[in-house]
Amino acid sequence: MTLAPETTDLKVELAVDGDWFAVCDLSMLLPGRGVAALLPDGRQAAIFRDRSGELFAVDNRDPFTGAAVLSRGLTGTHQGRPFVASPLLKQRFDLASGQCLDDEEVQVATYKVRTA
Repeated sequence: MTLAPETTDLKVELAVDGDWFAVCDLSMLLPGRGVAALLPDGRQAAIFRDRSGELFAVDNRDPFTGAAVLSRGLTGTHQGRPFVASPLLKQRFDLASGQCLDDEEVQVATYKVRTA
């Protein structure tokens, strides 16, 4: 089955330091896959769109290795909570809260996301 390309002019925006910052076209986000975006302050965000169309954004930096790789992680759900698993050591991070599901003492930053 081939999916038709989504046609929309909507932009995905993240709340950064009180302002909204456009990071990509909504059509760039494929369900279950992430993209990385460079933010104005030099940080990176990993943006995800789940299969129901909900958008999430977390810090792209894996706190266990320091590598900016979470946008390349595998997505899934655990007890109804969407997560991304780091492609390196496989720790899972809740996409809504940033909480590590495998180590309660670790968390990644999250960003508010909207389309405009």
